[in-house]
Amino acid sequence: MRLRQFGLVVCRMSFLALLLMMATVTTACDLGESVNLTGLGASLPAPLYQNWAVGLNQLHPHIRVNYQSQGSGAGIENFIRGNVDFAASDLAMRDEEMAQVPQGVLLLPMTAGSIVLAYHLPGVPEGLKLSREVYVGILSGQIRRWNDPHIVALNPGINLPDQGITVVHRADGSGTTAVLTRHLSAISPQWQENFGEGTTIQWPTTGNFVGAKGNEGVTARIQQIPGAIGYVEYSYARSNQLATAALENKAGNYVMATPESGAATLAAVALPENLRAFISDPEGKDAYPLVTYTWQLQYQHQPDARKAVALEMWIEYGLNAGQKVAAALGYIPLPQAVRKRIAQVADTLSDQYTITLQDD
Repeated sequence: MRLRQFGLVVCRMSFLALLLMMATVTTACDLGESVNLTGLGASLPAPLYQNWAVGLNQLHPHIRVNYQSQGSGAGIENFIRGNVDFAASDLAMRDEEMAQVPQGVLLLPMTAGSIVLAYHLPGVPEGLKLSREVYVGILSGQIRRWNDPHIVALNPGINLPDQGITVVHRADGSGTTAVLTRHLSAISPQWQENFGEGTTIQWPTTGNFVGAKGNEGVTARIQQIPGAIGYVEYSYARSNQLATAALENKAGNYVMATPESGAATLAAVALPENLRAFISDPEGKDAYPLVTYTWQLQYQHQPDARKAVALEMWIEYGLNAGQKVAAALGYIPLPQAVRKRIAQVADTLSDQYTITLQDD
């Protein structure tokens, strides 16, 4: 009888402890007063992150995320200076940059996107074929007219105009530029020698080149200039109905940017332990050649406990509901294995919250 009574007491105590634990979690999730999170950086994921911010706020009205599209360079700079709660970059931070952040750094590849060559040629359909030699030639100022024999030979039956080519490039420090120029350097020794790679480069002095700020600015300039071609993230071209080129990949196939061809590229790339993967020239017959992860930069030791919880909830939303809207917005949903690894790393931000992954 005493054993039963003792057991009953234990059960009651366990139930009480469970209620207290649930109350603690609920308090941690509710956070009391509103929490405002400020992030800035890469323009590539901006439409997706802004969509996530709205969705998270509808689910948890006490969390407000303000993400500003200012370019990867600005994102890394402001993150190092401690001006933001998180940042974003299409180029993972280098070791020497991470060493400048006393709070420590978590690099989380929260989404991925394709970079397209979009063009403004009235009467010319979507899917203009551009070989590796041709798009290197255009971007290096060596091929300057749309009816150049090299372009014509790849596109029989298409009436290409006798019109000058205007290349629209990023004028700000850009992870998109870094991804593009890393690829060009990988496939063309001449490009590597003359222009190299980076978030900014010295663009050619031959040909007609115009700079613009952000994916938004490049998209607008392409729309404004007949004969223009420029590089933007796929979602910007898609939402603005820009024609995009089919690019020759490493296997010699001409591939359009789609969520499926982007997923084929990610499938061919092993993500290392530190979650930094640079996709310079992917393998695979169906792989699109210009694909990049884009990273959220998080402080490993977040001094504000409430913000740490809110940041875990923000990341959790992005890994769950956020992935379900990615393809519709022109991004590449993350593989389940990548989501799991990100969740494990991000769950160290706060000991008051546990990130839970939903099934695909």
